[in-house]
Amino acid sequence: MRRVFASLLGLIFVGALLLFGAALWWLHEPLSLQTPPGSTVVDLEIEPGTPASGVADAVARSGVNTPALLLHAWFRLSGQARMIKAGSYEITPGTTPRKLLSMLVRGEEALKSVTLVEGWTFTQVRAALQRAEQLTPDTAGLPPTAIMEKLGKPGVHPEGRFFPDTYTYAKGSSDLAVLKRAARAMDKRLAAAWAQRQPDTPLKSPDEALILASIIEKETGKPADRPQIGGVFVNRLRIGMLLQTDPTVIYGMGERFDGNLRRRDLQTDTPYNTYTRGGLPPTPIAMPGRASLLAAVQPATTKALYFVSLGDGSGGSYFSETLDEHNRAVNKYQRNQ
Repeated sequence: MRRVFASLLGLIFVGALLLFGAALWWLHEPLSLQTPPGSTVVDLEIEPGTPASGVADAVARSGVNTPALLLHAWFRLSGQARMIKAGSYEITPGTTPRKLLSMLVRGEEALKSVTLVEGWTFTQVRAALQRAEQLTPDTAGLPPTAIMEKLGKPGVHPEGRFFPDTYTYAKGSSDLAVLKRAARAMDKRLAAAWAQRQPDTPLKSPDEALILASIIEKETGKPADRPQIGGVFVNRLRIGMLLQTDPTVIYGMGERFDGNLRRRDLQTDTPYNTYTRGGLPPTPIAMPGRASLLAAVQPATTKALYFVSLGDGSGGSYFSETLDEHNRAVNKYQRNQ
């Protein structure tokens, strides 16, 4: 009997070793994935409050070819079953059960991104959000006024109120959440810029700084020229001279602008026509970046009152102190005379 008992113990021990070895092998072996056509990853959604058994079931249903019971056992034995976080995940080729659990415990969600570009209008921002991959279009069909109300800014014009940057988000996130982050970012950047304003600035409020920054953003493609352009506009505001900036006229024309700005457009009055109305336009005309915000509140010290594009593709401008000098520059750089 002792020999039989010893043999049984030996068999149990060997079996346990084999089982332990198989478990170690499984933990470090890449999971087999059944991916949808055109994709190399398996998407996994874990809802808040899902127990470990439900997580294991969700993994198996998503396209991971491994028994849910085995996954659940691993989650429980690891001692981390209660630490699994809800979210949207991507299971990529080469993911092992060990890496899978680590990803779920760390909450390493699959993130997407959308980029809002300096100089864009709110219309362009909305179009970008509509094109963004796996971003829930909660603002679709809403007028701008309703969107701003949902963002906690009732009555605020949306133009220029969002900071241009790249924003990451979890799959299935709301476009409203992205807009809220971009709005908070602009509030923060604008407040920081306003705190650094020159003491003698003619700008009366952060909103006026935002409006001027948006004009500066649209007036140059050369970063180094932004402070100088800011200096020109600040000089004009100080002496009550018309800003006479084409981008505001174009913005005021809206869909009527066909790509060509004509003399009659400069003479047609709108709230944004700075050839017919003094001071700043009523709202920003685009999203300014940080450099343009700073150029509005810390413009270069200059006597220039005019500038004209060099027309060489550099985005740079020629600056003049007098109208005669400006006219000569226009003839040289724009009319090739």
